Amino acid sequence: MLQMFHVTKQYTRDARALDDVSLRLEKGDFAFLAGPSGAGKSTLLKLLFAAETPTKGQIMVGGHNIHRIQRSSIPFLRRNIGVVFQDFKLLNRRTVYDNVAFSLEVLGARPRDIRLRVTRMLRLVGLGDKMHLSPGRLSGGEQQRVAIARALVNEPQILLADEPTGNLDPELTFEIMRLLQDANTRGTTVLVATHDPEVMRTFRKRVVTLKAGRVVDDTG
Repeated sequence: MLQMFHVTKQYTRDARALDDVSLRLEKGDFAFLAGPSGAGKSTLLKLLFAAETPTKGQIMVGGHNIHRIQRSSIPFLRRNIGVVFQDFKLLNRRTVYDNVAFSLEVLGARPRDIRLRVTRMLRLVGLGDKMHLSPGRLSGGEQQRVAIARALVNEPQILLADEPTGNLDPELTFEIMRLLQDANTRGTTVLVATHDPEVMRTFRKRVVTLKAGRVVDDTG
């Protein structure tokens, strides 16, 4: 499902964000991507959904070689990838419902299907009664749930989450992780970048640890 072969990402001559990284996740896997700030976690996720291109190496996502596909084909590739960003990236001038519906509208889904799927997903994440509010009127935990609903509404094969529980209290952290685990139970391959050891202790999954751009441990 996800494969990286000796991938290096170099932004400048002397700075490597990733250095000779190899990684493999099968369909239905759940793994944490661990490591301190600056270890390369966010860069790795960006490479997987083609927001960045590798300096060296090959990346396979769902059987497609990212390095070889045309730029015009990247939106098609991303249809099968849900992404939860660290800073949410919600559209504050649109409602919660509109934020979640946006990805389906881009794909050309029928209005009736959009309405049914968005309503169902918002109820699933506990926001069915807040769909007509703007994101700015929600708490940080609620905004994070909107971001997760948006990432999952298209039922992607792959979910990438960058520090999805950052700055949340323990109770909200558990709720967010439960949503990701539920998606995994339904068959979605999940990769979560985190530096929170408590999350990894509580949800015992595979842990891939980065340090200075290199994989230094892969357990679980």
